[in-house]
Amino acid sequence: MKRLQNLVGGPLFERTSAGTALSDLGRLALQQARRMIEANDQLLRLSGNTDRSQPVRLGLNSLFATNFFKAQQSAGSLSGIFVQVDQSGTLAKALIEGYLDIACMFDQPRMDGDIRQMIVAGIEEPLVWVRAKQFVVSPGSPIPILTWPGDDWMVRTLERHEISYKIVFNSPDFEVKLRAVEAGMGFTAVPASKVPDTVIVARDYYLPELPTIRRIMCVRASLGNARVAELTKQLGSLFFEPR
Repeated sequence: MKRLQNLVGGPLFERTSAGTALSDLGRLALQQARRMIEANDQLLRLSGNTDRSQPVRLGLNSLFATNFFKAQQSAGSLSGIFVQVDQSGTLAKALIEGYLDIACMFDQPRMDGDIRQMIVAGIEEPLVWVRAKQFVVSPGSPIPILTWPGDDWMVRTLERHEISYKIVFNSPDFEVKLRAVEAGMGFTAVPASKVPDTVIVARDYYLPELPTIRRIMCVRASLGNARVAELTKQLGSLFFEPR
């Protein structure tokens, strides 16, 4: 980093009250780096080798991953694809910085404005509370919730309604979190389309209504090879058509 700052002639980051942020020079350097990545992609396409030599880099929020891999058992080969499963914020950052080509994730208010220009599909659905079938909360006790890094769906909703809660579990792994809910640790939020048979939708009177969320698929604008088009079509059919 020090060598890079010497090359560009100044600091790339600056300290703020909220932590560390890009300086004006850092933002300019990032913008130029993105242009270099785009130019590299265009050059690869001109060579005619993009489909054969460059894997399509796909990012999936963990809620999409299981259904995606199940679909591949009948849909075809995964050859030529690199897959990263992560949280939506991390995927958005990787997409902007050029480390991913396509990403299926959930829209978040804090996402970079550049992400908005990459959205090619989107669909809204409600969030619901879920719990184990026999789970109960003692009257007056804080509501135990199972969260994931960066969660602001449940926490923000509970705090807005001034409802007492406690976080009893935190993991980016959706499947592990469901196992913990099944074990009776507490409540979590799940998109209505993702509620498994092993838990129930919780309609307890003390639980506030959760917000509607939006699934989005983003594709870097410079990409145009056949494998990207094929994968984009498949993802659209899997995740972005009304059921």
